[in-house]
Amino acid sequence: MDNKKMYSGWFLVPALTIFTLFFIVPMVVSLFFSMTVWNFTDFKFVGLDNFKMFFTEKSLNISIKNTLIYAVLTCGLKVVLGILIAVFLTSAIKTKNILRSIVFFPNLVSTIAVGITFSALMHPSKGLFNKVLENIGVPAIDWLGNIQIALFSVVGTDVWKGVGVATVIYIAGIQSIDKTFYEAASIDGANSWKQFLNITLPLCRPAMNSVIILAFIGGMRTFDLIWAMTGGGPGFATDVVASIVYKQYAAGFYGLSTAGNVVMFILIAVFAFPLQRYLLSKEVN
Repeated sequence: MDNKKMYSGWFLVPALTIFTLFFIVPMVVSLFFSMTVWNFTDFKFVGLDNFKMFFTEKSLNISIKNTLIYAVLTCGLKVVLGILIAVFLTSAIKTKNILRSIVFFPNLVSTIAVGITFSALMHPSKGLFNKVLENIGVPAIDWLGNIQIALFSVVGTDVWKGVGVATVIYIAGIQSIDKTFYEAASIDGANSWKQFLNITLPLCRPAMNSVIILAFIGGMRTFDLIWAMTGGGPGFATDVVASIVYKQYAAGFYGLSTAGNVVMFILIAVFAFPLQRYLLSKEVN
């Protein structure tokens, strides 16, 4: 029987309806209102003025730079640390199951709870981190109050919380590799480092690609951890696009905040889609 007769195009209608109602329509509406000054009763069309302000005001456009820095750093660290930890946890150690649970545990904790906890740990005078530094003779560091390092402090916290997911994905990828590859390499005299470079890394490429895409998009969309730890401060040092959108919306600048949402969508699309295509082209077939 002809497949066209078996599977009618009407089967697509429910999915297309849901996709249109919950994605296409909100996207078009957001694009329109990003070019207006609006409230809950009326609106005024202003063209691209909101976008011009977003890219010319330093307090606004710094969020784009911070978002990209945050996404690249958190993604890169999760990719590298995740695979190193995964290789260790797939080795012949006896306590690997317990260690896997410990590594994954931070991901089970609420992001807000993690942010509040690390804010206390990084307190400039009472925090545990600075108490430890003082005991070894190192001056206290203002982890979240110094504009030079505040963003990196949040990045470190994000990596601590999220590296467990990357590790689990890598472990699944490593365990799917046929053990005969390693046996043949050992017979040929390849040491552990050469086996890692020539077997684990190439055959773990699909898992690595998944980690890169998930971590990068997650970094571009981040909000809750930064808001819990710094609120975007000090000044605008840790503001990202999502936090700027929230601040503008809370201040009543609804059109500007909607424009920020559109900017974030465009940033993710511009960077994530080409990155995904590139990574897929590099996978081992």
